[in-house]
Amino acid sequence: MTSQPNRKISDAVVREDAEQKQRLLDRAFALAFRGLVYAQIWEDPVVDMAALDIRPGNRIATIASGGCNVFSYLVADPAEIVAVDLNTAHVALNHLKRVAAQRLPDYDGFRRFFADADSGDNVEAYKTHVRPHLDEVSRRYWEGRDLIGRRRINGFASGLYKRGLLGNFIGVAHLLARLMKADPRLLLEARDIDEQRHIFKTKFAPFFDKKFVRWVTDQRSSLFGLGIPPAQYDALAGGKPMADVLRARLEKLSCDFDLKDNYFAWQAFGRGYGRGVEAPLPPYLQAGNYDAVKARAERVTMLHANMTDMLAGGEDASFDRYVFLDAQDWMTDQQLLALWSEVTRTARPGARVLFRTAAEPSLLPGRLPDDLLDRWDYRAEESLDYTRRDRSAIYGGVHLYILKR
Repeated sequence: MTSQPNRKISDAVVREDAEQKQRLLDRAFALAFRGLVYAQIWEDPVVDMAALDIRPGNRIATIASGGCNVFSYLVADPAEIVAVDLNTAHVALNHLKRVAAQRLPDYDGFRRFFADADSGDNVEAYKTHVRPHLDEVSRRYWEGRDLIGRRRINGFASGLYKRGLLGNFIGVAHLLARLMKADPRLLLEARDIDEQRHIFKTKFAPFFDKKFVRWVTDQRSSLFGLGIPPAQYDALAGGKPMADVLRARLEKLSCDFDLKDNYFAWQAFGRGYGRGVEAPLPPYLQAGNYDAVKARAERVTMLHANMTDMLAGGEDASFDRYVFLDAQDWMTDQQLLALWSEVTRTARPGARVLFRTAAEPSLLPGRLPDDLLDRWDYRAEESLDYTRRDRSAIYGGVHLYILKR
């Protein structure tokens, strides 16, 4: 019998009205999505905070994922962040981050735990400072074992960012690239953007012309490791060969941003954050933000829930900001209508909604009733700028809607 946590994921992913082959792929993705997927979230929190314009006193509703953005938003001093996720591993990771921010004794310990994430001292710090204050469900998760028998908390002693569905996917991509004479770590040795572009053009771009790579990436299941379900695959492809789309996205990641400013590139090409005080990090891990994150961590409410259901239980005009990541790419028209009906009901004047899509355009026109969508102002030019600035480079579009007054 399907457990309740697994049922939540299946309900969100499996298209019951699709053909049998598609349903089987959806169920395979739901199975893969049960464990830890993202040790690090792949939406740029700097872009998020610019678009959301978070003000002191704001209440934020967001999908949690790996939690990097949730805790980075604390820098902007919101009153509360209600973070939801269907994945129990992500829920446990966010609980761990909140307690660790509150209870670890200093910034060095916090950075070692979540930025380096590869020291035995982290396990001892967990036992001494975090475990006594962690909820029972999250404690059982971290002290339990993964599918190959490793204690999950030991991931912080051996390289957390090499674990999880995405971490494993990146590891396989590194192995495949090296077999084809293209070591991804080479890019991290570039001295400037010009050299980054040269390395990409000569070492990595040809990789996507290999017949094997093109065949593999044409399989919808090939991108499960990126957290991309079959329902999102076609939107990402946009009618083009997937290898060409992935090459274009990787080119943006490799060439459009200086490595000194882009920790997403370090994760992709180095399988972890860079070392040293100058290494780029998410806002919540930066030394200058530590005191604010520590003092405000209690403002994060973490729920194992569906966003629509959480909002349905809220009061009218009770939220100021909403962040949906790319979850709408998975939704049917009926699910979109249910979500946006609750968003519009719970939104305060001037509320902002931010989301990403695998394809470039917003997915809402033509899928929501005109009378509902007309209550929101789509900031098209600003959205194009946010898309350009998003350092993760994965998404085709970053979209901002503001409730009309």
